[in-house]
Amino acid sequence: MKLVHFVLFFAPSVFAAEVPKPKPKPAFQYQTDGIAISVPSDSEAKVELFGPATIVAASKYLNDGAVCWVREKSCVNCHTTGPYMAERPALSKYLGKPNDEILADFIKTVPEKVGPQKETEKDGLRYYPGSWTSIWRSMGLAEWDKHVNGKLSETTDRSLREMFARQSANGSFVSFGEIEIPHITTDFELSLQAARAITAAPGWLEGLKDTELLAKVDRLKSWLRTASPKNDYDRVLRLQLAHYMPDLVSKAERDSALQLLASKQHDDGGWSTRDMSPVNDWHFKMSDTVLNLINGLSDAAQPGSDAYMTAFAVVLMRQSDVPASDPRIQKALAWLKREQRVSGRWWMHSLYRGNYHYITYIATAQAMKALALCGELDQVNLQSPGE
Repeated sequence: MKLVHFVLFFAPSVFAAEVPKPKPKPAFQYQTDGIAISVPSDSEAKVELFGPATIVAASKYLNDGAVCWVREKSCVNCHTTGPYMAERPALSKYLGKPNDEILADFIKTVPEKVGPQKETEKDGLRYYPGSWTSIWRSMGLAEWDKHVNGKLSETTDRSLREMFARQSANGSFVSFGEIEIPHITTDFELSLQAARAITAAPGWLEGLKDTELLAKVDRLKSWLRTASPKNDYDRVLRLQLAHYMPDLVSKAERDSALQLLASKQHDDGGWSTRDMSPVNDWHFKMSDTVLNLINGLSDAAQPGSDAYMTAFAVVLMRQSDVPASDPRIQKALAWLKREQRVSGRWWMHSLYRGNYHYITYIATAQAMKALALCGELDQVNLQSPGE
């Protein structure tokens, strides 16, 4: 009896210790001294009228979010500082110079010397750790050089060389680990970002003499030209590849991708990211957490339009020389204008964790790019840096 009592007395405590406590909901999406940005929510009010004031609000949201991340996290990532540096420099003529604090944060992560990187293996996949960080850093620095400096910097050159030290033998850059969908989920998407980086860097490709690097560039091109798409997102990404490296995509492939993209447009004018792939095909290994989150959304059976894919569809069409007056683009622009929130951002539910909804930041950066490519930002011209 004593033994039985001993077990019965301690068992509840043991079982309780094995049950993880739920993580508390974050109070803010971004926060640092003087800045506090609420967690995005579908309940946030939409703007009454899209215009200069709402564009300024979006610009402030992008800047404040990036500043908070740099000051509190100080790492390059694909959901905040990455999109800021990738897209904000091209908006300088409308919004003023991007924030130098974000640039400085990127620069300090560039190694002083470029050396060999060690490939690793996990779950049967061989990859180079940190490849996506190196690519986003290089792309951001290249875009800054292109739109702000007007010339290639030594730091960007070094970052690009370090990026290629993480290239796999087949020419691709391998995506490992779940990141905010759809960013860094397929090898094609990640490798395309590397292609964007080397084409954005002013004069980098044209002036490249290093035979080893030239061979790596050729392997990247060869892989991008022939890679099998993982999902429809990869298929429409060929439109962006055609924009950056036209010789890699045939006219037939471009026409097919454009037709596929157009077929995904919803009656309300928007697109849905979730229409672009079966849930378990976004990444080579999807966790139960992510699968359950996506499958548990209220519109899982028939996903509604979202800000990221709607904006990105406009970007892809404009990069494919579809005129802004095209009815498909006009319907998408109308969707974006009525869906902007009073904070300036474009709400979107995270398809990764569902807590901070960083995809809202990505979507906002992409929406601003789409609007700029259609002449919708011509009505605002901010001259002060970092606005």
